[in-house]
This record gives sequence, structure tokens and C-alpha cells, in this order.
Amino acid sequence: MKLKKAISIIILVLLIDQISKIYIKTNFFYGEEVIVFDWFRIHFIENNGMAWGAEFGGKAGKLFLTIFRLFAITGIGYWLYTSIKKNAHTILIVAISLIFAGAMGNIIDSVFYGTIFNTPGGTNLATLFSEEPYGKLFFGKVVDMLYFPIWSGNLPSWLPFYGGKHFTFFNAIFNVADTSISTGVGLLILFNKKVFPKEL
Repeated sequence: MKLKKAISIIILVLLIDQISKIYIKTNFFYGEEVIVFDWFRIHFIENNGMAWGAEFGGKAGKLFLTIFRLFAITGIGYWLYTSIKKNAHTILIVAISLIFAGAMGNIIDSVFYGTIFNTPGGTNLATLFSEEPYGKLFFGKVVDMLYFPIWSGNLPSWLPFYGGKHFTFFNAIFNVADTSISTGVGLLILFNKKVFPKEL
């Protein structure tokens, strides 16, 4: 039963993640934003796959990051497999499944998107299965679109270092895969004692 639950979670997250990314990529211009609420917007950006859009080492760094992700997800997959075999707590299975699905979602972007999408320009949107893709295998960019600028304004002048400066909370733009990973990690933290019981 736990195996079926894990597979169902992974497939569901991957479907939502990839459908949302493909839709945004082929229907939004780069940088385009739709305001759903003041505190929630759809904002299309791309990055090379590191947290907060950070980059390092150019193409070599990008290749290293993608290969590292592949090794990491292999380890996560093994962790999920052994946890199911050991009949671990359901919350642990759900958490690992969410982390695995999220990691896989971003890996799909990093590995394949460079070979199936072109780069939009001017009044042209990106094309799926383009004859002139923007990159090569392992050099795709991760699509992000979920933006929650819950509060934006100038910080009080009495604050050290950042006083008087403009600040937005929450300023990160992310995707469904990132949300899945964060939720999985959050479950592990919240239910730490249940999922990792101390052996007497």
C-alpha cells in the first residue's frame, strides 16, 4: 500500500509540475507577470537550477550541478525504497516521495528542456519541440513562476545594515517542484520524533 501511495504522490507532483512549467514556458513571455492577488503573482523566469537563482562556474558548473542532482536523486530513491521495505511511518514515506518528486521535476528541466524548447524573443513565445533548441542535453534551465510578495516597503531606519532600504517578503520565485521539496522537508522537521523514533 505504501509503495502505491509513494508512486501516486510522485506521479501527481510530476504531472502538476511539468504541465505548469510547459504552460508557462509556451504562453508567457520571459519576465511576464500576472497579478492574481496583491500577495500572489505568476511571474515567469528561468535559472540554472541552484537555489535563489545563484550560478557558479559557467557551463562546467551547470553540468556539475545537473550530474550532482542525478546522483542525489538516486540516493533519495534508494532511501524511499528501503523505507518502504522497512515499513517505515507513512509520514516518512510521504515526505521522501515529495522530496523525490520535486527533485525529479527540476532534473527534467535541467536535463531535457535545453533540447526541446527554443529561446523566446521579441513577440515570439517559446516553442515546445523546437527545431532550434536553445541548449543541449544537461544544459536546460529550470522554469519558475510562483511569486508571493507578501509585503513590500522600506525597512525602519533604526535597523542595522538594512535600515531604510526597500525590502520585499517573500522575494523568491519558485515552482511546484520546489514547493514539493520544501513540503517534504517540512514534514520531516515537524514530525521528526514520529518518523525517526529512537530505538531503545
